Amino acid sequence: MQRFEPLVRESTPAIIAGKLRTAIGLGHIPPGAQLGEAELAKELGVSRGPLREAMQRLTQEGLLISIRNRGLFVITMTDEEVRDMYLARTAVERAASELILQKGGQEVAGELMRVVKAMKKAADRADLDAMSEADMEYHATLVAAAESTRLTRMHNTLLTETRMCLTALEKKYPDPHTRVAEHQAIAEALADGDSERVGKLLISHMEDALERLTGGNGEAEAATA
Repeated sequence: MQRFEPLVRESTPAIIAGKLRTAIGLGHIPPGAQLGEAELAKELGVSRGPLREAMQRLTQEGLLISIRNRGLFVITMTDEEVRDMYLARTAVERAASELILQKGGQEVAGELMRVVKAMKKAADRADLDAMSEADMEYHATLVAAAESTRLTRMHNTLLTETRMCLTALEKKYPDPHTRVAEHQAIAEALADGDSERVGKLLISHMEDALERLTGGNGEAEAATA
């Protein structure tokens, strides 16, 4: 008895969903925007069938919301949703750092410093989009280095919402080099094998981002810009 179907290439709906997911994360389709089926199908050069399936996937993921008699819209993250997302990220990345330090963090720290250098170059030329890409790479590298499939899986579920917040954060730093310094400090603490410092720096890094996104008044701006 055959237990598995043969492997096939990624389906058209999956490819479309990936493109839409990226566009939402980068803010090219902004929070609160309505997705016009006819317009998107034409722009992507696809038929409406696979497009509908792709949008259904994103609805199940929580990135789109269906409003009766109106259509599909990109989610607008509330202050509580932003806080919850950062709480989850902090838990995942602290757990990842603990696993890394059990094996020694110098090699991983070297990989992270490579990303920090790219981030600094982007900051020097005020390329905020490149900074956000480097920021995403930094945290993905950190979690992947823990070699925990479950932590990686949990982190991946947060990627699009993280990207949405990073896009909003681009406008929140008067000096982009502040972001560089925070990431460098975490990498240096990993290199030193200082678990307590790594934990404190990760918490501080997430809390600082959350403070900038909410403006200190509890109202998230991450998904309304």
